[in-house]
Amino acid sequence: MEVHAHSHTERKKWTHYLWEFLMLFLAVFCGFLAENFREHQVEKNRAKQYIRSFYEDLKSDTARLNTLITYDDEKIAALKTMYNCYDTVSQNLMATGCMGILIKHSRSNRGFVLTDRTLKQLANAGGYRLLNKAEADSIIIYENMYKGYLDFQATVFQQSQDNVRNTLNEMAAFKIIAPVQLTTAVMGKDTTSEQLNGPLLFTNNKILLNKWFNELAMYLRTTNGQRNSVTNIKDKAISLIRYYKDKYQFE
Repeated sequence: MEVHAHSHTERKKWTHYLWEFLMLFLAVFCGFLAENFREHQVEKNRAKQYIRSFYEDLKSDTARLNTLITYDDEKIAALKTMYNCYDTVSQNLMATGCMGILIKHSRSNRGFVLTDRTLKQLANAGGYRLLNKAEADSIIIYENMYKGYLDFQATVFQQSQDNVRNTLNEMAAFKIIAPVQLTTAVMGKDTTSEQLNGPLLFTNNKILLNKWFNELAMYLRTTNGQRNSVTNIKDKAISLIRYYKDKYQFE
């Protein structure tokens, strides 16, 4: 009788399967960690790109804010001559020469437009979630300061500007006021003449004259308010520039 040998496969111990499971688990887990780390680095780089872009926007804003503050300072200095001018004109309605500088500096205004390219990207692409809370909050505060400025411009300041213009149109002689109302500029500087070529008043109504000076005084106050508002925005922009420069070593 022949005896056949049977080969038997040795059964693996349960620890072997446990070890294979652990190895597979570790491989998947490490892959997850690597992918998560990669995504975190990508988001971190994107956040820094947003901050860099906003940093450049802030530098553009401060340059224009400086120009606007200088413009408002010149306007405020000119408007402060209204008190002596009022005394002169109220005593002699033909002596209106001092009103030329007041008309020049109350006939128009320069507004500030925020550089909002980065703000739009942050809002439209959900970029705020990539920033830490302190940085996101500081950007939102800056934008809200600008919105407050726009609201002031569209309401209080614009109404004050309109009042001065409308009353002046009622009392000023067309051929005398027309040259002063024309705007000319050289190298960005307003070079419109402040000189009147004759008595300004079309009417001898002292009540209307008094009304114009009262409105001019209110316009001076609102111009001061505008200057304070843009100065606050500028100060905020400068503080953010310094913060980002120190934190991210920007140039």
